[in-house]
Amino acid sequence: MELIYYTDEMPSLRDSVITVGTFDGVHLGHRAVLDFLMETARRREGKSTLVTFDPHPRVVVRGATIPLLTTIEERVKHSKEWGLDRFIVIPFTKEFAAVEAEIFVDEILLGKLGMSQIVIGHDHSFGRGGRGNEALLRKLSETRGFDVNSIPAELDSESAVSSSRIRHLIEQTGQVRDAAKLLGYYYGFDTLVVKGSARGKKLGFPTANLDLANSDKIIPLVGVYAVKVYLSNFDDPLYGMMNIGVRPTFDESVLTMEVHIIDYPTSEDLYNRQLRVEFVERLRGEQKFAGIDSLVAQLKLDKERCTQLFVG
Repeated sequence: MELIYYTDEMPSLRDSVITVGTFDGVHLGHRAVLDFLMETARRREGKSTLVTFDPHPRVVVRGATIPLLTTIEERVKHSKEWGLDRFIVIPFTKEFAAVEAEIFVDEILLGKLGMSQIVIGHDHSFGRGGRGNEALLRKLSETRGFDVNSIPAELDSESAVSSSRIRHLIEQTGQVRDAAKLLGYYYGFDTLVVKGSARGKKLGFPTANLDLANSDKIIPLVGVYAVKVYLSNFDDPLYGMMNIGVRPTFDESVLTMEVHIIDYPTSEDLYNRQLRVEFVERLRGEQKFAGIDSLVAQLKLDKERCTQLFVG
């Protein structure tokens, strides 16, 4: 797959069958669009091309903080695995946000990216003020010589699959297993192990404390989770339990994220190591225990439940 960071000076492309959007999560709804895109490109002997933006447009337009399901790097990875030909990243700035929809089509999609056909989802909009939509695309296509295809929302038993719905499941309710059903994979992120208080080790549950700074990713609802942990020196995932919270038993107030890797050699130092954590199931909410003994007893139950979940 070609990864292209858009600039005005880049060479013009040809034969692009394009879809445009943020595609945060590259979830099952997005994949319905990508499947159709790739099949259409094959029929036309063109290149399936995903055009996306960085940062998220709402960050620029509204000045909002948008916790992400996927970084650009993760979206590239998922798209490559899905079989796309091209992945194009356009820097999203205030100047770009002011570009009229017609100019975006004429100068960028047609002029620079060589669009022959565009595939859009049911709620697609683009250009200044979101003026660009299916009706405008079909009107422009009559004089510009490109085709337009629109597909309906990918539906499950409840409602349309959407990034906002998945964000809500992870961030507001902690239903990471339900989120995984809509994503098509377990939600996770890559992070750095940082120094902590070493309290877990004293309790018999050594933990890797994870860096929460400078992350654009969603942090799941506070609580205890069964997780998969990926380390570069292990071929297969390790299993663990993650605590996200403020450690109320110890009267602390700073949000921390720490993972106990089950059966991991305690002699192996993880400080300053990169690891990936994927959330499989929320075991329980955050609790304040009467004392250390009650906390340790609950941690043993959490570990047992984790082991049963992964090993059976």
